[in-house]
Amino acid sequence: MPPAGAACRIRVRMTARAIDEPHRASSQLELLFDLTFVVAVAAVTARFAEHVAGGHALSGLVPFLQVFFAVWWAWMNFTWFASSYDTDDIPYRLLTMLQMAGVLVLAAGVPAAADHSDYRTVAIGYLVMRTALVAQWLRAGAEDPAGRRTALRYALGVTVAQAGWILWLVTAEAGALPPATRVPCFAALALLELAVPRWAERAGPTSWHPHHIAERYGLFTIILFGESVLAASNAVAGALDEAEVSGRLIVIAGSGLVLLFALWWLYFLVPAGEALSDGRRRSYRWGYGHYGVFASLAALGAGLEVAVGQTGHDAGASPLAACYAVAIPTALFVLLLWTVHTPLPGARVMHPAVVLCGAAAVLLLPLAAPGAGVAAIVAAIAATCVLTAVLTIIPNREGR
Repeated sequence: MPPAGAACRIRVRMTARAIDEPHRASSQLELLFDLTFVVAVAAVTARFAEHVAGGHALSGLVPFLQVFFAVWWAWMNFTWFASSYDTDDIPYRLLTMLQMAGVLVLAAGVPAAADHSDYRTVAIGYLVMRTALVAQWLRAGAEDPAGRRTALRYALGVTVAQAGWILWLVTAEAGALPPATRVPCFAALALLELAVPRWAERAGPTSWHPHHIAERYGLFTIILFGESVLAASNAVAGALDEAEVSGRLIVIAGSGLVLLFALWWLYFLVPAGEALSDGRRRSYRWGYGHYGVFASLAALGAGLEVAVGQTGHDAGASPLAACYAVAIPTALFVLLLWTVHTPLPGARVMHPAVVLCGAAAVLLLPLAAPGAGVAAIVAAIAATCVLTAVLTIIPNREGR
């Protein structure tokens, strides 16, 4: 098996890669693949920010979570498959390119899905990605006898789930599916998607690489942090076009940067690679739980954009709503980060009391927004997260 980054071969036999392969790192193709998700995540974040800024956060939340699930799950499917079966030959690269095209089509359909609940374009992009994924699993089943049953189970499960999505969309568009049942049906199909790996791996576990997976998740986290920085930067640029630089603008922009840096520090404080290596059977909670971690970061980017917009003359959301658009994703990120790492051996570096007190403080601070102002509350949220990081870092340094 050629190592990641080696010269591309015309075709090699697709067999499982070793779980203890030394120096396993993300390939250049995986990094290129992630770039397409930059576009998709940016589209989702921007649309949600518009809903929050317009005072329609609750109505925009469901489309945000639905479309983000499609983005996250497509990335998940590729990432875990590549960790086990990345051959880096021409057929593998071409099928990966097809999946990238599907991501871009999905991203193009985000505005219609978020504004009008029109999921047709999103569904087409998702179908393109899943077709390529099924082809990859079928190839693995044909060329890797040891993992054939698992690979074919994956191919069957993905196909059945995709048929369910098509049926959901067709019945919804035809009016045969009552509006009140569309979200529950979506949730049921999402649970079916999550159940496919558990069912497939009963025939035999795939050979995903723990350090490679940890790095891939870390890289996607960096993408989401980057989207938050970009959203806040775009909001600052828009505010500067409308008015001169104000003290509130400087405070919110600076506090937002400090907040993101503190959350970044907390995320990468956890040695996920070693923990996954020691607790492979507990990886589902870690891997699936990152949906909430990632969605929180995307929502935080939208919240920071809305908070910066409060410094302009056309602020749509109330100060309370703008502050909660920052506070809720921040608190969820900290809580979920602690939750997903708790079951892994060697990854329990965040003390429950620190996490719970920090999250509670962040959620209570926006109540003072009507009197204190958005800038002061965002600064206080950033300070609380810095304190949470400090109280987490110091005991771990002393312990080591």
